[in-house]
Amino acid sequence: MEQTLREFIHYLSVERGLAANTLEAYSRDLRGFTSFLKKSGVSAYEEVKRNQIVAYIHSLRKNGRAASTLSRNLASIRSFYNFLFMEKRISDNPTADLESPKIEKKLPRVLSTQEVETLLEQPDCRQLGGLRDKAMLEVIYATGIRVSELMSLDLSDINLEAGFIRCIGKGDKERIIPLGSVAVRYVEEYLQNSRPKLVRFLGETALFVNQHGRRMTRQGFWKILKKYARQAGITKDITPHTIRHSFATHLLENGADLRSVQEMLGHADISTTQIYTQVTKHKLRDIYEKTHPRA
Repeated sequence: MEQTLREFIHYLSVERGLAANTLEAYSRDLRGFTSFLKKSGVSAYEEVKRNQIVAYIHSLRKNGRAASTLSRNLASIRSFYNFLFMEKRISDNPTADLESPKIEKKLPRVLSTQEVETLLEQPDCRQLGGLRDKAMLEVIYATGIRVSELMSLDLSDINLEAGFIRCIGKGDKERIIPLGSVAVRYVEEYLQNSRPKLVRFLGETALFVNQHGRRMTRQGFWKILKKYARQAGITKDITPHTIRHSFATHLLENGADLRSVQEMLGHADISTTQIYTQVTKHKLRDIYEKTHPRA
């Protein structure tokens, strides 16, 4: 069994070119499965039946493993048996009709509009870095773009006169997103009064630069966001994606249609965007229970 497992990991590495961390995850999952089989008296992968795989997944669930862990383990086992079937080492694939455990989608953490307002008030625009930070925060909340997309913005990607930004998202897909008047104002001020003093290298194309005059990094923005969240007294665990979630939720709360929000977020599938409708429903329920006399 050990030899067969090594051959599969080698196949994943050489034929499919998977990363070292992914290979380690496959190996870890399949070694756990192998240990279960040996304890059950199974000495060869070729002997395994569908009910034994189901029993293993059930044992993981019984031990309190999360649905995402169960799903990942089953995916590893399924890939392994697809390999054995492809190599003609088995005539029937025991994973053929197995369904993955349903993973409950967690509602995204969002800030209230008041929390966002308080956060955006924190940067000191009298400072070069503060004005830059204010412009970055206004842009990411105004557009809902990912932090990687924010950091990738070049000067040529922003049109302040028309009020929009050009963003290259996942899969190199381009989208045009409106930029609100407040964000336009602070980006203009940053470009006039801050960026020229921060940039130290001719030909720097990045819209947002750090104290060294180079393109701001995701880690740099994350630290800046954490600092202002602490200053604002926000106790929630806030990340750049929290701002993206808040952008989408606030749009829907104020009447935006789902398709428009999907397009601005750059979601390929509208089902990904629909999670935000659940957030707004929860908020409506909270408001109802707090305000209706017979709630």
